[in-house]
Amino acid sequence: MRLAPVFLALFALPLAVLAGSTDPSASLRGRMSPADFHAAGLDKLSADELAHLDAWLAAHPTTRTKVVDASGQPVFYTDKQKRTAIEAHLVGRFDGWNGRNLMTLDNGQQWKQVGSDQPACGSADAPAVKVKPSLFGGWLMYVDGCNGSVHVERVK
Repeated sequence: MRLAPVFLALFALPLAVLAGSTDPSASLRGRMSPADFHAAGLDKLSADELAHLDAWLAAHPTTRTKVVDASGQPVFYTDKQKRTAIEAHLVGRFDGWNGRNLMTLDNGQQWKQVGSDQPACGSADAPAVKVKPSLFGGWLMYVDGCNGSVHVERVK
């Protein structure tokens, strides 16, 4: 009768998987196309091996979410995050606004000018900048030595 515990365990595992998930898409077979399932060699597994793999995956979930907008561009601040002002310095020389500036900050962020506004500015090496939230989810960048701000959008 020593085989009884082993038999019971082999019988209980697929039942536990089935009881834990009534959604067929939770199994690998349900989540993958038949071609991908075959290409991964999963069709070579026994029913018990496949059930064990499904149970392991269910017990060890990973979630990776990258938030993007409708055009596929990354979203750096979701609606639930508080947007706060950023203070940094531009990397390199700044010679004023031209309507299409791409600025790299010393904190690694990159911002591009999205407005056509071009306040008067002097030239400077690594000037201090402030990026502040504006209405309706936008951002304004203030550069030391400029008489105003421009609308910007974060790209990195």
